[in-house]
Amino acid sequence: MEAAEQTDPTEPPLPPLVDHHCHGVVRSELGSAAFEAFLTESDAPAALGTTFFDSQLGFAVRRWCPPLLGLEPHCPPAPYLARRRELGVREVTRRLLSATGITEFLVDTGLPGNLTTPQELAVAAGGTAHEIVRLEQLAERVADTSLTADDFLAGVADGIREAARTASGFKSVAAYRYGLDFEPDPPGPGAVHAAAERWLTRRGQGGTAAARVTDPVLLRHLLWSAAYTGLPLQLHTGFGDPDLRLDRCDPLALTDFIRAVRPTGCTLILLHGYPYHRGAAYLAAVFPHVYADVGLALSHTGARAGAVLAEVLELAPFGKVLFSTDAYGLPELYVVGARLFREALTGLLTHWVAEGAWSRRDARRVAAQLGADNARRVYGLGGPAPRDR
Repeated sequence: MEAAEQTDPTEPPLPPLVDHHCHGVVRSELGSAAFEAFLTESDAPAALGTTFFDSQLGFAVRRWCPPLLGLEPHCPPAPYLARRRELGVREVTRRLLSATGITEFLVDTGLPGNLTTPQELAVAAGGTAHEIVRLEQLAERVADTSLTADDFLAGVADGIREAARTASGFKSVAAYRYGLDFEPDPPGPGAVHAAAERWLTRRGQGGTAAARVTDPVLLRHLLWSAAYTGLPLQLHTGFGDPDLRLDRCDPLALTDFIRAVRPTGCTLILLHGYPYHRGAAYLAAVFPHVYADVGLALSHTGARAGAVLAEVLELAPFGKVLFSTDAYGLPELYVVGARLFREALTGLLTHWVAEGAWSRRDARRVAAQLGADNARRVYGLGGPAPRDR
């Protein structure tokens, strides 16, 4: 069953990728059930007699990851997990991340758990990392130490201002907390103050739900406060875990907000999108400050990733689509996200060049844009000198 660590040591080096939306990976050993939990957006175990390995994402993990740990492609789950335990978390993380070809990570640090920091992620991969600050977590952290609504609102303003000094952007999960069909304009000071008072009172009464910021007025206040900094703002759209209502996560619901926020100079990045990714592509096509990605979608659609990416590229300008993995918890998800993106994009571009629809030079240029150049431009990361195209 064992194979070389790399799939093919004679392969040329992979072109560099910038993963503009991702998360840390777990530092501890994982049992089978805990590992499988990262292969699904469900918050429940697999149905009796089934396994989350039997999914497009599960098959993609078994296709691309075993060779990096010295096993054959499509290795069954049990020996793969045994090999993982044998090598240990640090070595597995190093092998997998260093094989992705991702050189820069923009890490959303807003998820709980024993996860690697952006710097730890970068060291394991041999790359660099930047932080994306999650607005809702920032607000909840401020609320933990706020006695009054005035304290809270001042703390949020200070927190966003300080974050803007060092972070590469902000992220909102308003789609989870309320939905994307919120009122588009910035709320007035009186409405914001009243909403803050209501929320702090509920928090004082206890309960996990009360601790989360879900009031649409406060969510809008956070969005607009971030927009005024001028940094890129990532917005979750489309599918996710059962904590959201998918029918309220269509990015087209953001159309009025997109129009309203444009004068601030803030760039909006619509994450994931699926199954509304064509709507996200449309918004990226018609609004100059809107960009899109399909990171989470490609991983979960697996062998169908090429079809999903093709649908985005039907309409979205090629300078408006960014690569991401949305990897969380497992370093395997970085491998799968990067590999499926490359395989899908290579397959599409090869076909279009063969048809005569595209030139080879344009195909190479667009591949570089989607994989890294667009993210470097949008987030102001700098990067290598322009290539001779």
